Amino acid sequence: MPAHTAPAAGEGNVRALIYGSLLFLVALLLSTHLGAQRGRGGVGGGGDGQQPPVQMTTAPEIPFDSIPDFFKLPEGMNFGEVPGVAVNSKGHIFVFTRANSAYGPAYGPTAAQLLEFGPKGDFIREVGKQLYGWSFAHSVRIDKDDNIWAIDKGSDMVIRMNPQGRVVWVFGRRQESADGAKPWEHVEPPLPARDGLFRQPTDVAWDSKGDIFITDGYINSRVAKYDRNGDWVKQWGTKGTGPGQFNTPHSIVIDRNDNVYVGDRGNRRVQVFDTDGKFLRQFTVDVAPDFSTRAVNGATPEPGSISGVGAPNSLCLPPGQNEVMFLGESTWPGRIFKIALDGKVLGVLGRSGRNLKQFSGAHALACPSENELYVAESSNWRVQKLVLHPIRPASTGGG
Repeated sequence: MPAHTAPAAGEGNVRALIYGSLLFLVALLLSTHLGAQRGRGGVGGGGDGQQPPVQMTTAPEIPFDSIPDFFKLPEGMNFGEVPGVAVNSKGHIFVFTRANSAYGPAYGPTAAQLLEFGPKGDFIREVGKQLYGWSFAHSVRIDKDDNIWAIDKGSDMVIRMNPQGRVVWVFGRRQESADGAKPWEHVEPPLPARDGLFRQPTDVAWDSKGDIFITDGYINSRVAKYDRNGDWVKQWGTKGTGPGQFNTPHSIVIDRNDNVYVGDRGNRRVQVFDTDGKFLRQFTVDVAPDFSTRAVNGATPEPGSISGVGAPNSLCLPPGQNEVMFLGESTWPGRIFKIALDGKVLGVLGRSGRNLKQFSGAHALACPSENELYVAESSNWRVQKLVLHPIRPASTGGG
């Protein structure tokens, strides 16, 4: 057999050069892939901390009016922070406000009051007055049968009331006052979620079968599913930045095809699932903000930051259609977007501010039609009624 000979020095150098080049290309491709994932909110796309570069876009402004002094509160009464608003089939508006706390302690008082108004803003009644489940209001939704669902962040409860305001079902349980009740702590690693109990839940939605989906929330990072009879089915999600993970799942809506849209606020994205929790896709809203505006509450991010941009505080699907939804940003930039269900931005409304047609972030949205919006603002202590007008096509000129 012929003897084996060592490769020449030049041949070894060539092999080393080729190998080194391949390693460089792999590293470059991996870096590009991770950067793209971050930009879409898939990896490290949270709303806080160092933000990776994102290609900003623009969107047409939607003309709209805000109706001044729409809600007629009883004499001497005011809203507190307003985190929740919903509209039933009769056009009645339900406002969940962090009011009714003036006689509590300076720290940690009960702050939850549910008020009902008529279609023209006339006060009708207080719903669930002094209810045991009231602690710290978060959101309110109305189902297809006009049942009232209140989500209370402080008591860790979701409460279903019939249209008359009587409690029918309760989900979760507030901590016992006699058993060392205290606020949840944000610990790392997060506490494991428990079936049938919540830690600061945020929102609720229903699919075409009447099954119930609850986002949970500030401490847990998951979606909880119950069947139409109120029985526990399953949960999905953990804290993180990957597909199917969440960083404050803050809002949820379900379209007529039973696609489940979860506003993953801390990751600055909307994730879409089927009703079994299978991840389908995600999208982000990357419309460049106006850095001359100022946040109503807290510091305004530095120019070039994407902190808060498109972070979905709220989601709303107008009834009777399956084409568009509305997304409300957090405190800054504080805008509202009309978007197609594939995530394409169709238009933008407003900016951060304290005056009419400005917003301190839309903590909740109610959209009885594609051209009518109610915007609940926590930092501005109000609900604005908006009437949208069609976007006029650009003039093409001509002789």
